[in-house]
Amino acid sequence: MQYGKDDIIKAARVILPDYKKYELDIYTTADLVAENEDEKYRYVIRITKNGQKKEISTLKNVDIREALKSLARIYGYCRISRKEQSIERQERNIKKEYPAAILVKEAFTGTKMDRPEWNKLYKAVQPGDMIVFDSVSRMSRNAEEGIETYLELFGKGVELVFLKEHYIDTAVYAENMRDKIELQGTDEDEIFKGLNNYFRKLAARQIRIAFEQSEKEVEDLHQRTREGIETARLKGKQIGQISGKKLKVKIEAPAKEKIRKYSKAFDGTLNDTECIRLVGIARNTYYKYKRELISGEK
Repeated sequence: MQYGKDDIIKAARVILPDYKKYELDIYTTADLVAENEDEKYRYVIRITKNGQKKEISTLKNVDIREALKSLARIYGYCRISRKEQSIERQERNIKKEYPAAILVKEAFTGTKMDRPEWNKLYKAVQPGDMIVFDSVSRMSRNAEEGIETYLELFGKGVELVFLKEHYIDTAVYAENMRDKIELQGTDEDEIFKGLNNYFRKLAARQIRIAFEQSEKEVEDLHQRTREGIETARLKGKQIGQISGKKLKVKIEAPAKEKIRKYSKAFDGTLNDTECIRLVGIARNTYYKYKRELISGEK
């Protein structure tokens, strides 16, 4: 992508602090046979000194990009929708690529866009800031709302990065929205305009497909879960806790056995404090188990 004058000047102020008092003049050159966009453009930075223009540096895309990153705030948005999920994987993935990212965490939200931490972030971000997601599903699992939010943030000048779907990063989208074919001032320009418009629609379609695919994956997962539960039920397996039956945790039986053996309330010689230390359980749990043993409950 070719950077605009404002971004180049911002970056130059960071890279060339000794020239802050000078007004900067930008001259862009393009290598039409370059292998990639980062090699294609060169930005010649000049100042006017004693009435003469003087070249002070030549910057590349990678220089501009890194300098702008140092100015902008980078946020990493992590979200889980169910209690059994872990948010740590998302945190690791984002921090690996963007160590300076400010992590914003949201838990147990389901597919809703009604998320307090996200709402705060949405209001806080400024043009030039970046939000990094582990995947598009972390931004939204509802296609229509996700696309709307994506385009709103893009229009606001916020960069969006999706670690698992880089092809819909806003930087890629912005590049795809540019004219792919330069107009020549000939009769063929109408054809070129049509092709450029087609490429723009294709870029927008990619965004929609990504969000729709994410929504479909969630629906498929919910459907498989429902089918799995129904299959288990039909095979006679108990789903969930039996009504009226007390749930016993793994530590309960061995803990009660030790209490019965060592507490002086039963067959042992230890007082409550000593017994709690020996059994290694919380005080409230200890007295609960002790009461149940005294009442004859096993």
